[in-house]
Amino acid sequence: MFTSVNSRAASAYKRVAVETSVQGADPHTLVGLLYDALLQSIAQARGAMSRGDVEAKGTALGKAVRITEEGLKAGLNLQQGGDLAANLQQLYSYCVVRLTQANLRNDPKPLEEVTQLIEPLAQSWQQIKGSLPTPLQPLTGRGA
Repeated sequence: MFTSVNSRAASAYKRVAVETSVQGADPHTLVGLLYDALLQSIAQARGAMSRGDVEAKGTALGKAVRITEEGLKAGLNLQQGGDLAANLQQLYSYCVVRLTQANLRNDPKPLEEVTQLIEPLAQSWQQIKGSLPTPLQPLTGRGA
């Protein structure tokens, strides 16, 4: 019923750390944070489902749907993104449907499917970050 002081302090520290990382993040990092939060919410839903905790499952899946709809999907630039943005939009819409089905049917299989679809995107997104030049790095092939 009551949480310990240490637990509350750790929770506050974690919340501040997340807020600070979001406030200082560039758009690329923000998308990476969204992927991480989505996968974490799916894992929480899977755990809640296995424990039979309906409320926690619903909360976690609601968060996963919001991240997908309001974060990942809403952030797509369909005019400049071409086929890639259109394909991601369809993939995110499909993921929302599967997350909703997992919640309604109390079925972990759609959660596994969405995880298998999103994990490679998240990993690729992190690899892209390493290949982008920073503002202080000169681009190769240009004169100094």
